[in-house]
Amino acid sequence: MRILILGAGKMGSFFTDILSFQHETAVFDTNPHQLRFVYNTYRFTTLEEIKEFEPELVINAVTVKYTIDAFRLVLPVLPKECIISDIASVKNGLKKFYEESGFRYVSSHPMFGPTFATLNNLGHENAILISESDHMGKIFFKDLYHTLNLNIFEYTFEEHDNTVAYSLSIPFVSTLVFAGVMKHQEAPGTTFKKHMAIAKGLLSEDDYLLQEILFNPRTPAQVEKIRTELKNLQQIISEKDAEAMKRFLTKVRENIK
Repeated sequence: MRILILGAGKMGSFFTDILSFQHETAVFDTNPHQLRFVYNTYRFTTLEEIKEFEPELVINAVTVKYTIDAFRLVLPVLPKECIISDIASVKNGLKKFYEESGFRYVSSHPMFGPTFATLNNLGHENAILISESDHMGKIFFKDLYHTLNLNIFEYTFEEHDNTVAYSLSIPFVSTLVFAGVMKHQEAPGTTFKKHMAIAKGLLSEDDYLLQEILFNPRTPAQVEKIRTELKNLQQIISEKDAEAMKRFLTKVRENIK
């Protein structure tokens, strides 16, 4: 299969690496400097090169801020039978765009990234496939994600956004609050260092990605849950209520089983 990957960033390079030995692949990036360390694949910087390549599948791996813009740039030179796809963690506006594009599409979300995941050992990581996607496109990504040992879940666009609001917003907000009260520690403990490593990893992500996840309309309800639990814990600590603390710890241990 001829596969075109949009964007030579971290995830674009990752998909190129895992696909280029079984498929004829090309990477398109308007910044030629991004293509310097991309190997075993064609490297494109112009639309004419894409047109001549005639891809059968396009994987849009640019940053979430430019996902739709990247699609709009290349659609005019794609064959009509080409399937277009995204791997974005934020799906805002994509369903409407796909329905109006005239192309078959498949949308998925690998629930991992180069910042935290060990990319050669993904057996404990997950991926979401959007159920409204084209049947053949879903088969391709199911096969791909199975080879990576990912756990695959199939959700609608709506269900995906609800899942992201819970699974990303809560840890993102909690980590940002932790980082917001930090000061330099000469002798940090093990738990502190682990939290700090998570915070540094999160803050190395694209600002727009963080913003879009946190501005998800479903995020405020998740933040309110954090505020409620924090208020409860603050009261227990202020009152030095040992019995209440025991009940609280029992509850949260049950939550994380």
